[in-house]
Amino acid sequence: MIEKRTVSMAVEKEKGLLSPEIAESLKKFILYLSEKNFSSYTLRNYGQALTEFFSWGKWQSCREIGKEECRSYLYFLSKKPDLKNSSIRLRFAALRSFFKFYYQHQEQGKESPLSSLSLPKLYRTLPRYLSLEQIRALLDAPRQKWEKEKEKGTKSKWKEWQWKRDQAWLETLYGGGIRVGELCALKKKNFFPAELALLVKGKRKKERFCIIGEVATAAICDYLNVCPYESDFLFVSSRGKPLTPRFFQLALKEYLMIAGLDQSISPHKLRHTFATHLLEGGADLRSIQELLGHSHLSTTQIYTSVSAEHLRASYQRAHPRAQ
Repeated sequence: MIEKRTVSMAVEKEKGLLSPEIAESLKKFILYLSEKNFSSYTLRNYGQALTEFFSWGKWQSCREIGKEECRSYLYFLSKKPDLKNSSIRLRFAALRSFFKFYYQHQEQGKESPLSSLSLPKLYRTLPRYLSLEQIRALLDAPRQKWEKEKEKGTKSKWKEWQWKRDQAWLETLYGGGIRVGELCALKKKNFFPAELALLVKGKRKKERFCIIGEVATAAICDYLNVCPYESDFLFVSSRGKPLTPRFFQLALKEYLMIAGLDQSISPHKLRHTFATHLLEGGADLRSIQELLGHSHLSTTQIYTSVSAEHLRASYQRAHPRAQ
């Protein structure tokens, strides 16, 4: 079960704006989600979305909320120019989940006020990914940084094991298509070099074996051979502590700059790149689904659109009758 302070943080921040009854209902809901193994990110986002909703309405009880109140809130959100349809739908996903829980556990037999509410359409955009040339430049960036650091001699605060560590996690992100949260949680016991694989704990604590290939496996072994710290965790900081998602975000930004690439690219884009390159290389969609850890094939099918776009662009460039 998630720590009490994390549950508290998801609701307590705006508790003064909520009635005691609603605040208590939200706490019960967040605890219920934690028992169902929802991630701390989901708990935080759901808690924020729900406190925003109940603070906006200033209701004293959930029983006061009907379909008209929910429609009014949807109208309120739709008038915010900086709020995308996807963000609105995420907020209402939290509301749907909460009211389903509330009417099942506290007000049995009543219909949710969101049961017939129509939400704005979600226009799905194709995920961004790096070309093979770009990914090669990115994966070479830690070595380039180390070459410059060596020139500083004793003034450099960076050690050889650190560049090998960064080489290893970059190769792992691209070679295995894993999420940053999964990367942070990896332990040495999860690494199986003989099988070229990692045991990854994904969303809802579901475990899967993730193939990472020979290059990433060799990079991890090379790093572990020189890492000065004894830790249960696979990737550690300069103080021997587990690395955080923030570390990976900032480090990737630096390596993108060294590689001459767009620094707004997130670590998750390497997961998109992994899937797209597999598909373009001939892997079948079901295998990619398993490797990514997607529960539903429909989630993976977005990459078929990316591949189709790639083929269309290639045709336009190459065929004499394309124009």
